[in-house]
Amino acid sequence: MGCYIVEFEQNGEDRAAYGEQLLKKLEKQLNTKGLNERRFREFRRLYLVYPQLKEEVLGYVMSGSGIRRSVTAKLQMVSEIANNDWKLAAEKLFNRLSSTHLNAISAIDNPIKRAFYEMETIRGCWTVKELERQIDSLYYERSGLSKNKEALSALVQQQAVQLQPADVINTPLTLEFLGLNERALVTENDLEQAILDNLQKFLLEMGHGFCFEARQKRILIDEDYFFADLVFYHRILKCHVIVDLKIDKFHHEYASQLNMYLNYFKAEVMQPDDNPPIGILLCTEKGDTLVRYATAGLDPNIFVQKYKIQLPSEEEFKRFLSKEIG
Repeated sequence: MGCYIVEFEQNGEDRAAYGEQLLKKLEKQLNTKGLNERRFREFRRLYLVYPQLKEEVLGYVMSGSGIRRSVTAKLQMVSEIANNDWKLAAEKLFNRLSSTHLNAISAIDNPIKRAFYEMETIRGCWTVKELERQIDSLYYERSGLSKNKEALSALVQQQAVQLQPADVINTPLTLEFLGLNERALVTENDLEQAILDNLQKFLLEMGHGFCFEARQKRILIDEDYFFADLVFYHRILKCHVIVDLKIDKFHHEYASQLNMYLNYFKAEVMQPDDNPPIGILLCTEKGDTLVRYATAGLDPNIFVQKYKIQLPSEEEFKRFLSKEIG
């Protein structure tokens, strides 16, 4: 249907103004339930995004019907798009993804992003609902920022596995949306305020299930006050999450302080049906060896995360996709 609209009715041209009137005209002419202007627009978009599927579709239809050869000849005259090594083959798209999957993915403008979701949907055998959920959760953007894309991909595919603390905390966090650059991070208060001003986006970046509870949570120990930067409650893990913000690289004393906060929450805040709290330390840089030594023997629910403020280039995504497809 999309091919017919573009190649026969529009003669292969992208004439937007004329095209919209054409869709309304087709709806009136066909006068068939389920075939309306909106569906025609989806059909046309699907063909414009995936013209390479026409031969696969035609071969399938021709194998079981008597479509006229003139139509076959007309379709074969439509030029193919250039093949790229980061794109999935038309045969694989046709045999592994339903039209509903392709329709959801075709709404994405960025071709690299589309290829990413095609690959991950096939790999994980996602339902359309799961695909839409991953798109809405910015899986593509999070994957591009992860040092270990394979590990993140494997984690996302484990939908049936019970969640663990490490599963719901993105690594690393992306704070690009805060509108800050490295020189703008003058104080921890600046970072904290920027996060609070963009709380909804921050929660999405953190992962699924985080509910904001407090800022600068005051903790009294002996006769001294301490302040936990941000406190959340995770409705899926059923535990508190304490976030400590730093504007420099990781130092061993940061882990000790966060461990103290966790012990306080266990003793004073945690309810009988709660799980033990989780601590997240955000810093600009971290050495894996130092983190391992500094956290050894401390609460196992301490996570040291590096935050980034810049997305990788599309070329990096292309290299990743080429590696996965190859």
